[in-house]
Amino acid sequence: RCLSVLRRRCDIAGKRLSGPGLAAEGRVLRSVLYVYHSRLLRHRPYLALQQVEQCLKRLWKMNLVGCLETLVELTPKKNASKAQAECLVPSQPMLETVALKVLGGCKLILRLLDCCCKAFLLSVKHLCSKEFILLNTLASGLLSRLWFVIQYRCVLQSLTSLYGALSTVLHLVSETQQTPYIKGFTFPADISDFLGVNISSETKKQKAQMLTTQKSTSWMKKLFPPMPEAVSKVGKKRKSEPCTSAMKNPSILCAVDIGETVV
Repeated sequence: RCLSVLRRRCDIAGKRLSGPGLAAEGRVLRSVLYVYHSRLLRHRPYLALQQVEQCLKRLWKMNLVGCLETLVELTPKKNASKAQAECLVPSQPMLETVALKVLGGCKLILRLLDCCCKAFLLSVKHLCSKEFILLNTLASGLLSRLWFVIQYRCVLQSLTSLYGALSTVLHLVSETQQTPYIKGFTFPADISDFLGVNISSETKKQKAQMLTTQKSTSWMKKLFPPMPEAVSKVGKKRKSEPCTSAMKNPSILCAVDIGETVV
């Protein structure tokens, strides 16, 4: 039963880590950093974007997805476990290696979310100061999407639940035959003790910070001031006019200004 739970959670965590959303946002982030490298070496939002990209790079270099796939291959399937009383299980060194990588991956993802939040707040702050409007608009949209992809796909939650199954199997295997591989480190029974934060409360806090910053600064109103009353009335009147005459006579469309005046 423990092995089937471990296998299922490995599959879920691997799929969520290797999803197209996270990889796509990483490619866009690298492209933005490459384009602005020579111009914004000392710009604070750019430096914060570099920290986000560094966390993503370290996460991919861990090869956590490949490690989970290897563990799935070593874990017996349901049919095999039911057919015979004894079955081969992953060794203690293999389980310890995967558990250590899962712990490191959770720490990295927490750091990645924190860097995304800080870089987003910096981008919005500099956007309100009308500095590098194009870069900061791109950065704020990219960072909010990256943060949302990790939260929406529950990447961190799937890894924490995977560690719970890993810890149970590791305990059972070590009781059967002790062959410790990683020495000088005690694997925590609860991953929240190792991370030092409550994941749900931390993500709610970050989300509140990002939403409060957007509402309090109202940076779109600072960039695009409200239209004068006369212009807005003209726009409303233009919208309310029927377009039947224009449809009957297409030449009128050339003279009609579709859209409103932008100050």
